[in-house]
Amino acid sequence: MGYYNSPEPKRRNKGNFISGFSGILAGAVLAGVVLPGFTDSEQGFSVDTQQVENVSGVESVSTVVSTDVTKIVEETSPAVVGVSNLQAAQQNPFIQNTGGEPQEAGAGSGVFYKIEGDFAYIVTNNHVVEGADQVTVTLDDGTELDAEVLGTDIWTDLAVLKTASDNIEAVAEFGDSSVLRAGEPVIAIGNPLGLQFSGSVTTGVISGTERSIPIDINKDGTEDWQAEVLQTDAAINPGNSGGALINSAGQLIGINSMKIAQASVEGIGLAIPINSAIPIIEDLETKGQVERPTLGVSILDLQNVPAPAKQNELGLPAEVEKGAIVSSVAEGSGADTAGLKQYDVIVGMDEDEIGSVLELRQYLYTKAEVGDTITVEFYRGSELMEAQVELTEGL
Repeated sequence: MGYYNSPEPKRRNKGNFISGFSGILAGAVLAGVVLPGFTDSEQGFSVDTQQVENVSGVESVSTVVSTDVTKIVEETSPAVVGVSNLQAAQQNPFIQNTGGEPQEAGAGSGVFYKIEGDFAYIVTNNHVVEGADQVTVTLDDGTELDAEVLGTDIWTDLAVLKTASDNIEAVAEFGDSSVLRAGEPVIAIGNPLGLQFSGSVTTGVISGTERSIPIDINKDGTEDWQAEVLQTDAAINPGNSGGALINSAGQLIGINSMKIAQASVEGIGLAIPINSAIPIIEDLETKGQVERPTLGVSILDLQNVPAPAKQNELGLPAEVEKGAIVSSVAEGSGADTAGLKQYDVIVGMDEDEIGSVLELRQYLYTKAEVGDTITVEFYRGSELMEAQVELTEGL
């Protein structure tokens, strides 16, 4: 199973940022299609039919179909923008004067969520702006604006940008992703294949909530994080990253982030739930980073240690097969103050069992806060011990 999560090489046509953790648009969206659940007091759509007589005397019929979907798209599309990642051209040591203006390395999507004073704020994906020397945003009318990256977070794949608020009126309203149900209709708005198909709309349903997707942050082949995501069958393609997932009330309930990339898989798009994103957005906007607690130790997975070393070098009981080995302790940290030492093996935090580095990280980043004092259960040799560790701020 694979996940699209890196920029797509630049193509001849403008706009090509890979979609999240991702080809040509085939066919056209049929006007007047009504999703289940998008209904008004009657049938969920209205038809305005006019007969027009042309110069030959033959009558033709002009039909305008309006649905709840089209109304939502009209209201929310202006809040969705293109995001271009510009990077300085790599210098060629054999050619002189290869520098110049930054070139587009990729493009994705973003969503205006707030206007305050002279500035408008945009949420997008970290991987959309990763490595950028300059970022620009393109509005739905084609206007291009410079944007400042206020902060990024690799763990949740979110980033916040700021740009001038002149002539920007539409912002997305946050919904509540905790009340979503499988089968609920949704709309995805973004820029598949970049700005070439800007403002594209796809529709579908929530296929599943509270999905956990393994993420390899540093590309070393080891799972570093479990991303909690929404699953949808609305088409998510390269360039949709950072775009909006909208519910039937026209509210933003997810940030489109990735799709499963496998030949035998179709219609599995993934989005960051807005309830999970909001506190990250707030931290990135105000602090430039996400405040997370740390023990003050470097750790390794016990499962990666050969069985003989577990008993002979670590002195662990034979039944201890999972845990997180302390490889080093930062001087003055909470762990240092509490007395943790190198080669201690952490197996529990408060009431949670800790069987791996991933589980330790998930506990700290989702259940604990800076300033908390937690009970750390660990083995030192064959002895099971406890320590009270105060968590400090870390990245």
